[in-house]
Amino acid sequence: MIAAANAISFLVTLTFLVYVFLIVVPFLRRTPDPEGPVDAFEWHMFVPCRDEEVVIGRTIRMLRTTVPEAHVWVIDDDSDDGTAAIVQSAADADPYVHLVQRRRPDARTGKGDALNAAYFELNAFLPDDTDRSSVVVCVVDADGEVAENILRQAASPNAFGDPEVGAAQVTVFMKNRDDRHPVEGAGWARNTFGRFLIRMQDLEFRGPIAAVQSLRGWTQTVGLGGNGQFTRLSVLDDIAARSDRPWHGSLLEDYELGIHVLLAGHKNRHLHDTYVAQEALHDFRRFTVQRTRWAQGNMQCIRYIPEIARSTMLTNAGVLEVCYYLMLPLFQVVASLAAVLLVIGAAVGLLSGAVTLPLSSVLLLAVFYLLFGIGPFFIWGPLYRRYSEPQAGFWTGVLWGFGMWLYDYYVYLTGARAIYRILRGRNGWAKTRRNGEINVAGPIAKDA
Repeated sequence: MIAAANAISFLVTLTFLVYVFLIVVPFLRRTPDPEGPVDAFEWHMFVPCRDEEVVIGRTIRMLRTTVPEAHVWVIDDDSDDGTAAIVQSAADADPYVHLVQRRRPDARTGKGDALNAAYFELNAFLPDDTDRSSVVVCVVDADGEVAENILRQAASPNAFGDPEVGAAQVTVFMKNRDDRHPVEGAGWARNTFGRFLIRMQDLEFRGPIAAVQSLRGWTQTVGLGGNGQFTRLSVLDDIAARSDRPWHGSLLEDYELGIHVLLAGHKNRHLHDTYVAQEALHDFRRFTVQRTRWAQGNMQCIRYIPEIARSTMLTNAGVLEVCYYLMLPLFQVVASLAAVLLVIGAAVGLLSGAVTLPLSSVLLLAVFYLLFGIGPFFIWGPLYRRYSEPQAGFWTGVLWGFGMWLYDYYVYLTGARAIYRILRGRNGWAKTRRNGEINVAGPIAKDA
């Protein structure tokens, strides 16, 4: 068993190292993207909401100021708070703001269903003779903030200026990354951990996640996220024609939509030179609920692997990349179990005297672990400091690198929780509360 665990651990590590190399090189060699004419397209922003009175008013004002060319469609998923009233008030004063009201029992069935409701409302709103290939929908979180150049980047020849492009995803920033006291009223320890968790989320999205998208640009399998996701309306129509609705039932409905865009014969793009900013979570419980949902959504999309493998719309490299990504949470759980077995086996061997290690071997193992166990995570700290936060000091980048190594252990917890939820048949949508929601009537960030 120990030999098998050793082999599994080696294969997983080797695969991961190759994957890291393949994402770092394209990311560092990337060149800036051009911009395009905003008025060549009609823009509609979809903002799904459930109990978002803390942030939604500010988000509507931001969108109408930053992207005044765009209509704003706020989908209220039968909130228990004042979300709908805030949106309706804005809609009464501005014809570019629209409330899509959902009610139980049809509401609260998932983010994908909420977005589908906005899609059908938009269909009813648009004239019959609309050129739907020139209409672009963008999904923005209720706490999202978009960059002022976001529509110019989306209109570029590399994005929707290319008629073959069906969808695009922008880079995600964490807008509270410099907050020195994220947990109001808490002490030093909790605020320090909160700052760490927030900074690592920003590093994760602007570093390895953005770099993965660079690799996917080469494999032509760019993934879509839940915030800053652009899709051509005619492409949503193509997907709906195949299954009566554009968004489907996965907990990772954003990435799932990207798969459907590719399978329908269109291209996805990542827009590195613009961004959408969202609030990072400083509470570990809320954070793990969010990431468990993402991991479970990955696993739910595994059912598409046979169709992906048969599709002529994806390259061989694209099929390999998508399948690896979908299986990654399972690989991580298997790797963690293999690591535990190796540690137990080594401890038993050393304590019983069956295994002896000279000092030179211990040092060699330590160097090997630093290079291949910590190194692939550590490199993102200095890279993030250089390319995203150049005002930070050298040693800050080093600390961020070690922080990223520690932070990434969350995937083993959330992957295991996701498998447990699947085995228990728990497939509901876990709603993660905003940081500002301190006193709430119902459960906070509770698994559905």
